[in-house]
Amino acid sequence: MSDREGTRPGTARGLTALAPHRMPGGEEGPARAAVLILHGGRADSLAPSRPWHVSRLRMRPFVRSVLRSVPDPGVVVAEVRYRVRGWNGSAADPLADVHRALAELTEMVGEVPVVLVGHSMGGRAALRAAAAPQVRSVVALAPWCPEGEPVAHLRDTRLVVLHGDRDRITDAAASFALVRRAAGEGSTARAVRVAGGDHAMLRRARTWHRVTASAVAALLPGADGADGVLPAAGPDGRPGVL
Repeated sequence: MSDREGTRPGTARGLTALAPHRMPGGEEGPARAAVLILHGGRADSLAPSRPWHVSRLRMRPFVRSVLRSVPDPGVVVAEVRYRVRGWNGSAADPLADVHRALAELTEMVGEVPVVLVGHSMGGRAALRAAAAPQVRSVVALAPWCPEGEPVAHLRDTRLVVLHGDRDRITDAAASFALVRRAAGEGSTARAVRVAGGDHAMLRRARTWHRVTASAVAALLPGADGADGVLPAAGPDGRPGVL
C-alpha cells in the first residue's frame, strides 16, 4: 500500500527523535543501558507520523510491560519518533530516525548499550540499525524482512524474532529465514512462532507483551540472555512455539 502525498517534512524546532518514558538522573545515578521501542508504519508514505496513529498506540502496552519488567532506574526506556510514516525505498526514513535517536541518547546520557524493540517496519529499522556499535540486541516483532535484507552486520548482535502464524501483512517464513542467515553469520539468534498470533499482536496480546518484556530484561547487560525466557527450538532448528 502506498501513500506518497506531500513532501518529507523536516524536524520541527524542539522536536527530537527520542520520546523518553524513563530517563536516569539525579540521585538515580548515570544510565547504564537503554531500551528503544520502534513502532510500525507503511512501505511508502511521506505523510507525517503522528502520536495518535494506531501503529504507535499499538506499542504503548509494550512500553508499559518493559517498564514493569525492567524496574532498574539506570535503564533508559524511550520510543523513537518518526518524521514520516513510510520506509520509502532507498530513503529508509525510519532508519535515519533511529540513528538520530541514538545520537540524541548518546548526547543525553553518554554511550550505553542499547536494546532495540521494533514491530513490522520498526522491526526492519531495528535490524538495520544494529550496525550501530551501541546496539547490542534486537527484539523484532513480526518484522518486515524483504528478500535480500542484509545480515552480516548482525554478527555480534543478540537477536530475538517473534512472529505470529496468522500474520497476513508480513511473512513469518521470511523472518525465520533471516534468523537462520543471521545465525550463520555468527549472531546469537532465536526465532519464536506465536501460535495464533496476528500482525497487530491483538490475538494473545498478553503473551506478546510478557515475552517481549522478559526477553528485553534478559538481553540487558549483566543478564543471562534470552534462552531462559523463550521456548526451545524445535527439530532441525525450527522456531520455538509459544
